[in-house]
Amino acid sequence: MAKSVFITGAAAGIGRVTALKFAAQGYTVGAYDIDEAGLTSLHEEITALGATAVTGHLDVTDNDEMIARLDEFVAAAGGRLDVLINNAGILVAGAFEEIPISVQHKMIDINCRGVVNGLHAAHPHLRRTPGSVVVNLASASAIYGQAELAVYSASKFFVRAMTEALDVEWGPQDIRVISMWPLYVQTAMTDGVSIGTTKSLGINLTADDVANDIMSAIEPSLLRRRLHQVHFPVGRQATLFAAGSRFSPAWLTRLLNKRLAGTD
Repeated sequence: MAKSVFITGAAAGIGRVTALKFAAQGYTVGAYDIDEAGLTSLHEEITALGATAVTGHLDVTDNDEMIARLDEFVAAAGGRLDVLINNAGILVAGAFEEIPISVQHKMIDINCRGVVNGLHAAHPHLRRTPGSVVVNLASASAIYGQAELAVYSASKFFVRAMTEALDVEWGPQDIRVISMWPLYVQTAMTDGVSIGTTKSLGINLTADDVANDIMSAIEPSLLRRRLHQVHFPVGRQATLFAAGSRFSPAWLTRLLNKRLAGTD
């Protein structure tokens, strides 16, 4: 029986490219989003690869809908949920006080509440599937709070903490929980974003870069398995920042972030 993967925010960007890569590996792909037109074309692409696609509308902030979509997908996939990818998220950048509070709350709802909903609804299915894996899309902004990305960055710290806690809690149940830490990625999410750190660091990663690293993290090297790597930085910049943060004193990390953000 084919393995299965359930992906939120799958109609475009990282989610879409990741769905196609899993399809190419023969997985039964569950692709869910609020963008139903995007899902229709994705369904056609997955089918053209000879894989099975199950697509449908999903607002990740709606827990009842999350439960229903996961139950439907797992039934269609023969009772398996090998991989859950909590990918849905939004980013709004700018001075904290200038972003409407309703927009700040929406980021929290999608980026935090949506992940909690996905994890909670998926757990019974993950537990019944030997060797299952959860992939949470975090960000390099979970290394240190980012100016002009305060709420987005905080939401990714939330994802980081959830990943660490559940990796410990669910490990004895044979469920790995990991997170991906990309810097800025060339997708619709970053269109029009121009803040201090995008100017100093650029927007260099592609959705393909992130999707490739997700595929590698699902089946990690022997060394990564023995070290029990939980967080996977994506790209050279994120890898350097993540490594540096382990050894840098807090004052130096703060100074570096100020300079990158152009707030000196």
